[in-house]
Amino acid sequence: MIAAARPHVAATLVFAASVLLVLFEAPLWCTAVALGCAAWRIAVSVGWLNPPRAGSWRRLVFVTLTVACVLAVLANFRTLNGLSAGTALLVLMGALKLLESRSRRDDGIVIGVALFMLLAAVLGDQSLLRVPLYLLTVWGACAAIAIIAHPGDALPTRAALRLSARALAMAAPLAAACFLLFPRVSGQFWALQRGQQATTGLSDVMAPGAIGELASEYDPAFRVRFEGSPPPRETLYFRGVVLNSFDGFTWRRARSHTWNPPPLEMLGAPVRYRVTLEPSYRPWLFALDTVARSPRRNVFLAHDRQLTAMDDIDTVTSYDAESYLRTRSTGKLSVAGHRYETRIEGEGNPRTRALALSLRAQSGSDAEYAQRVLQWFQEQRLEYTLDPGPTSVDSVDSTLFDSKRGFCAHFASAYATLMRMADVPAHVVTGYLGGEWNPAGGYLIVRQSDAHAWTEVWLDGHGWTRIDPTSVVEPERLQRGLYDLMPQSMGATAQVLRSAWISRIAHVWDSANQWWQERVVEFNARAQLSFLRNLGIDSPGWQHLGWGFAIALLTWIGWVSLTLRRSVARQRPDRIARAWLAATRKLARVAPARAADEGPIAFARRIGAARPDLAPAVSDVAERYVRLRFGPSSSAPEVLELERAVRRLAA
Repeated sequence: MIAAARPHVAATLVFAASVLLVLFEAPLWCTAVALGCAAWRIAVSVGWLNPPRAGSWRRLVFVTLTVACVLAVLANFRTLNGLSAGTALLVLMGALKLLESRSRRDDGIVIGVALFMLLAAVLGDQSLLRVPLYLLTVWGACAAIAIIAHPGDALPTRAALRLSARALAMAAPLAAACFLLFPRVSGQFWALQRGQQATTGLSDVMAPGAIGELASEYDPAFRVRFEGSPPPRETLYFRGVVLNSFDGFTWRRARSHTWNPPPLEMLGAPVRYRVTLEPSYRPWLFALDTVARSPRRNVFLAHDRQLTAMDDIDTVTSYDAESYLRTRSTGKLSVAGHRYETRIEGEGNPRTRALALSLRAQSGSDAEYAQRVLQWFQEQRLEYTLDPGPTSVDSVDSTLFDSKRGFCAHFASAYATLMRMADVPAHVVTGYLGGEWNPAGGYLIVRQSDAHAWTEVWLDGHGWTRIDPTSVVEPERLQRGLYDLMPQSMGATAQVLRSAWISRIAHVWDSANQWWQERVVEFNARAQLSFLRNLGIDSPGWQHLGWGFAIALLTWIGWVSLTLRRSVARQRPDRIARAWLAATRKLARVAPARAADEGPIAFARRIGAARPDLAPAVSDVAERYVRLRFGPSSSAPEVLELERAVRRLAA
């Protein structure tokens, strides 16, 4: 490679690496344009292509391309605001800078753009898997800066990498001090608007077979870390979306139907836990049934105990919650609540309606009717399956009387419909049941395949009561996961990851990711104050963080200064320099010491003028030193003669 091209190539490679880091934040065409410009820049730098000739037309071309890039990003995102749009614009502007870069100053600007793209990548994805990629990019950027800043082209690539590695290692303690002690404000000022993303998980609409579509998805929905021992598996109902509007085929959540709920009494000891929710790009939060209160100020707890955030969950989100496994309503359901929770649109499902009237006539109370319907489900030998076959408009009739096959959503819908047809308030609750225990991390992994639907029925004296028809159709579902019951539902990824030894490795890796998320990514102001308490500071405040950061900064500066001083001191002079230093120390006894800008010959002449008797010996030592130090070569015998001449020198 041409030596003069090394700074340009280094800057371009760092830019290309940063472009690959934002591959999922910027559109594919932006990435292709940037990588194409990077390839062209390298080809020109090494001499494979000729650079364009200078001319007034170049400025016009660059202005035109700049305007075109801005308009293209605006047309793609309908805005220039937000992480995705801003990243795309940054990628294109950096690519245009590559086209016009000529000097080392331009290369420095390109590296600056690459570092901003690295920041965009960090804002977009803070997972542990990406940390080595970010560190390698920073290391390469620092090495490229060293190559650019070094005068001439004498700094080898290996030397630049060693220098940057040493600088980063020395900066690591300061970075740790800033992370632990620099005061943090509440919230995230970097929470930028994101582009449209694909959604996953539960919806606020449930048609027959909707939840069954998640059965083959092995991706985690959220993770739960309990304080103390986890509750029994059959109680792990994580409440999500409550569906209270039914048209005979589809259940929906009617947001306009709200009423004052009756007072709720929490029974037994609370279960406290922390949920780490994966991005779903939907606003629902999940909590163990029944959550006592909203876990956050920006999360709304509805009258039916559904948690809804103000914005869609587009990043990994953690929250602490407190739930009670047993509750009881101490009041009555309001008239409006009774009306809305028993409403069915249309006159569909006639056979189900006739069954409801028949069973209700045989029951003396709502509670007896609910139990009789549950018993009827058990007697019909309904089959729990992911492939119930096609259904008609009267979906409940098809499930109960024709196919007699269904998934949890089919049976929950059928049970709630039978309740409402008998004027018993009921609705469908969707969420997750059970989960996979991670022994390496000590927490529960709830996957998309654990999605579940059940029914809640209002019973006087008890309030809203959970009744899960799946518990009589397939009782093992409460004790075992879906993949244990239906191995054929597993996708290829799940089959590989559920093998014994791969499962253990996956648990360890997932545990490491969870630690990274809890201890690093979510390290906030409260965690900082908790860190100070662990250091023995009672009732810490912001001033303690400030003093701690100041002390850490001064300690780091002192450590760096001492390290650099020792590094310089360890550079011991060679034999030639040691001999000359010994001579100057001897001669300093008879004349003023040699000045820093005084050459050896001039120093010898000054000594000879002051002491003519020493002039021949001093001149001989100085000439030997100059010849050995600045001559074309120096042999061991000549160095030895210099050392002897110095020893013979008598002042």
